[in-house]
Parts: sequence; structure tokens; C-alpha cells
Amino acid sequence: MEERLQAARSFAALGMARGDRELRLEYEWVGADRTTADVVVFLHEGLGSISMWRDFPRTFCERHGLAGFVFSRYGYGRSTAKPPGERWGVDFMAEQADDVLPKLFAAVGIDRPWLFGHSDGATIALLHAARHPVAGVIAVAPHLFVEDISIASIEKARVAFESGDLRRGLAKHHGDPDSAFRGWNDIWLAPAFRDWNIEREIETIDCPVLAVQGEGDEYGTLAQIHAIERRLPKTRLLVIADCGHSPHRDQPEILSREAGRFILDHPSH
Repeated sequence: MEERLQAARSFAALGMARGDRELRLEYEWVGADRTTADVVVFLHEGLGSISMWRDFPRTFCERHGLAGFVFSRYGYGRSTAKPPGERWGVDFMAEQADDVLPKLFAAVGIDRPWLFGHSDGATIALLHAARHPVAGVIAVAPHLFVEDISIASIEKARVAFESGDLRRGLAKHHGDPDSAFRGWNDIWLAPAFRDWNIEREIETIDCPVLAVQGEGDEYGTLAQIHAIERRLPKTRLLVIADCGHSPHRDQPEILSREAGRFILDHPSH
């Protein structure tokens, strides 16, 4: 499985640098021919990567006749790693949305895609859609503000990482597991991040939005997707029972069926 994933991947050089290193992001195309189908860009969670999506992007796109683009953000997977001394700022998700994504899309020839984001990736999708043209957004377990439940779960993740169990698990998906974990965990637990809130920023979104959350999400409450609905009244909500923070793992059939139907009901062409 790992050999197949590695063989299928390419790398995009973004023409932007961190210190003396040019950023290179690993990516993979899946599903239908992108010249004839809508493109769905998959944006992973705060500890995610291409491989941590498992086969969901591929099976989703093949089922619904869509082209999928999956990539690992800076600091994750086999993309350029974050050096130990680098700390992310409170606006790290806005930087991804406003700076990195436009450069990546230009590098690989993506125009007006659907954005399918999970957790931090869903937040990045919403921020990008607020300022750039997209066909629509599937926001799965998004974060618009910081909740106590989020901090408690992220603190537990730090304990698990420092005990070694989570580090060993992440090493299967990231060339540098410390890069992947510390960037996300340090900023989410920073005191300055407690006041972070993007509710006002998303008000300019004018594309279709499907906001999805599991009833048992351990990283956020349903207040997150209800906040999207308040700011964007045309948003469709999907609350999934018997589901935690990762619907694509806990309830993939429901998520695939409903997200695919939503995209096909709102064709971009």
C-alpha cells in the first residue's frame, strides 16, 4: 500500500521559500480525467497527509465521476518539513488559504475547484472560498472558533505524542512526525490562539456550502456548523450519528453519498 502511494505521487515546487528552502508539496491525482470532470481538492486535518485520507478520495471520486487532487501541506507527509525552531502564527490557516493554495493551484493548473476540507482543512477551505473563486465547499468538522472541548482533546493528543504511541502512528504517514505534530499542537494550545475566530471572515462566501459534523465529534461541538449556517443561511447541514471527528473514517458511506449528491446537484459547468 505504501509503495503504491509513493509511486503515484508528484511534487510541486511553489516558488516560495521558508528561510533558504523552497517549498515542495507532494500531491496525487485520483478519479476521473480532470479535463472532463469537476476537480475536488482534498484538504487534510491538522495531523493529516495524503496517506491519512486512506482511499476515501479515490473511491469518492470514482463513485461520482469526479477528478480528485490530494496533497500534503507544508510540514506534513513527504512535503517540505517544518524545522524544529519554526512556530506557526495565529493566522496559519489564513496563510494557507490566501498564499499557499493560490500558488499551488497555479502550479498544477487547477481553476475554480470544489474544496473538500476536514477539520483544519475545512477551515482553510472556507477561508479560501471567502476570497477566491471556487465551485463550492464541503466543510467536514470545521473550526470557526476555539472551544474547550477542542483544547482538552488537543492536550490529550500532546500526552499521547510525548508518550510515544501517537508519534509511532504518525511516523507511518509523515517523513518528520515532529514537524507534523508540533506545528499544529503548539499553536492550538498557545494562549494567543484562544481568541481566534473567523466567523466574520466567511460572510463573503457566495458558493454552495455543505457543512458536516459527527454527533460525537471529540474536537468540536455542533455550534461550529451552526455558526456557518448563521453567517451563510443557504448552507446545507449534515449531522451524522454514531460519528466522531473523522466522518470519512467513521461513516464513509454516508459522507460519500451525501457529499457526492451535493456536488452533482451544483455542477460548476
